[in-house]
Amino acid sequence: MDFFDKLGKKASEAYKVTADKTGKIAKETKLKFKMGELKSKIEDIYEEIGKKVYEKHVQKEEISTNDLLEECKQIDEMSEKIEKIRQECLELKDKKQCPKCFKEIDKNMKFCPECGAKQEDEKEVEVLAKPETKEDNVASEESKEREITEESTESQTNLEKTTEVEINPDPQNITEEEMKNIGQ
Repeated sequence: MDFFDKLGKKASEAYKVTADKTGKIAKETKLKFKMGELKSKIEDIYEEIGKKVYEKHVQKEEISTNDLLEECKQIDEMSEKIEKIRQECLELKDKKQCPKCFKEIDKNMKFCPECGAKQEDEKEVEVLAKPETKEDNVASEESKEREITEESTESQTNLEKTTEVEINPDPQNITEEEMKNIGQ
């Protein structure tokens, strides 16, 4: 009788482990499907941007990034959502991403097995909040306004960054053939 009790207990534990893994796989599949949908929408927006640029070219009009700002903001928002989904997928698999080579590695790794980079400890620090005063609130609001102003003047959209890279390539990455073509 003891044998059957142990067998039942083992079967029950195996079922729980299997059900847990199956649930994680199903959730990960749903997340990856959502990520695929977002990537498809981004591709559609890229196509829309390309059409707008070409129409401006055909009409011999100046192309301004302001004309494409709304699409760029949509791409930025969707890219953020994709990153959050990717992080959720990593969490489901108990993995993290190496900040140097971007490979998926186990959460408890101290060094990346791919590139050897030392991994940061993910210890959560609890911050104790002090009671806020009226002066703290005013200073906080002024600080937020300064940050927003600095961000808006310094930040570039992904399209602007990409365009800048294409216009100003790194001279070390230019091949001899490309150098010959530049002179022609």
